[in-house]
Amino acid sequence: MTKDEELEHLRQENSELKERVAQLETLVQKLQEQAAKDSHNSSKPPSSDGFKRRTKSLRKSSGKKPGGQPGHQGHHFQRVEQADEIIVYEVRSCQHCGQDLFDQPASQPESRQVFDVPPQRLWVAEHRVEEKCCPHCDKLTRAVFPASVRAPAQYGPGLAGLAVYLVEGHCVPFARAAQLMQEWFGIQLSAGSLPSFLKRCHHQLAEFEAQLKQALTQVPVLHQDETGMRVKQSIQWVHVASTARLTHLQAQVLRGCNGMQAIGIAPLFQGTSVPDGLMSYWTFDCQHALCNAHHLRELIFIEEELKQAWAGEMKELLLLMKKRVEEAKAQGISQLDPLTILALCAEYDRLLEKGWKDNPPADPPQTREGSPPKKRSRKQSAGRKLLHRLQIHKPYVLAFLHDFAVPFDNNQAERDLRMLKVHQKVSGGLRTQEGIDALCRIRSYLSTLHKQGVDLCSALQQTLSGQPVLPAF
Repeated sequence: MTKDEELEHLRQENSELKERVAQLETLVQKLQEQAAKDSHNSSKPPSSDGFKRRTKSLRKSSGKKPGGQPGHQGHHFQRVEQADEIIVYEVRSCQHCGQDLFDQPASQPESRQVFDVPPQRLWVAEHRVEEKCCPHCDKLTRAVFPASVRAPAQYGPGLAGLAVYLVEGHCVPFARAAQLMQEWFGIQLSAGSLPSFLKRCHHQLAEFEAQLKQALTQVPVLHQDETGMRVKQSIQWVHVASTARLTHLQAQVLRGCNGMQAIGIAPLFQGTSVPDGLMSYWTFDCQHALCNAHHLRELIFIEEELKQAWAGEMKELLLLMKKRVEEAKAQGISQLDPLTILALCAEYDRLLEKGWKDNPPADPPQTREGSPPKKRSRKQSAGRKLLHRLQIHKPYVLAFLHDFAVPFDNNQAERDLRMLKVHQKVSGGLRTQEGIDALCRIRSYLSTLHKQGVDLCSALQQTLSGQPVLPAF
């Protein structure tokens, strides 16, 4: 090898090493950013934080002392007029001289009430039918049992409703729910009893779900989101469509628009949809608004981990906009002053420009002399991705600023999905398709009634009696 050939070989090797170093630096930066993400600066759930630093809240200190504030009306036990049991403690002798006082008249200057749970036992109602012989035709006529009384011995709707409430309302596994019923009432439920209660409840709520879906297509603002659930060794997607008073949950094998089409709410909805960042929601013909809670977490990550000041300023600006809207609502104002909106939007644009300066496009990869130029990578940094979304979708990011009916975030949908994730953490997953379908429908019913202040145990009891309590749609 000549000296020129050796020199050219070293240049080529050096160029390849530089390219490899650049690739490794990019990979290291990506891994560092991934490791730095937790629930306070990304969309990861708090359960994934482990024993790392405590999540930092977006709320700021109000300066008030903890506890009830002056003028706050507290809550405490109120005495009842008529007690279920009265226990009198008698005075039999004088505690000073020992004189017998048994026959002396007594007064009761003070009383105290203790609220407790009475001993639990099953209430057994025996149903009997009469049979009579007709004196005219000499044939027997027997009365008919109610449709709900089907067996010589069976569980009533009260006990079945309580079991459903434990399993679907509070995520208690079947075995522990059966154990609780045994300890409370001294009855051992069979392995098939609890699933049969859920199946009956699921069947009785079919009409409720149909009316609920119809009502949700007519609301002005609809929260939407989705989460994965393990069903039969695979993942299904539970889609939520909800408001402050209504909740609908339904599982689909598909996450995107095909699953939403099968559910039937999103295709008919014409109001303002507040989803997460999934692009499938944008395929439907309605108005849209983006969740700013997601934006705040991403801005925190860029501010804290990438050390870019514009992200902190943008976070404070969004929170200021939210504050201005809340103050206007509290004063009974339906819209912000146009000059205020103009000033806030101008500051929003200024911070976007500042952000683009801090996040220039990546340089094209270096190539050896005489080689064709390589294309610039389509992968963008976290800052550029967020800036692109905030700029292109500005009307949807700031929809809450122009229309007070639109919320600042999509936390309503996330709250409505939370109990499903708790259920999965407790049970690990669902074994049958019937199980996930029953869970979604019954959770929709319980969540909707809870939002409207209806007693859930009595509602489930009536549902299992064949007369579901319907909410206000």
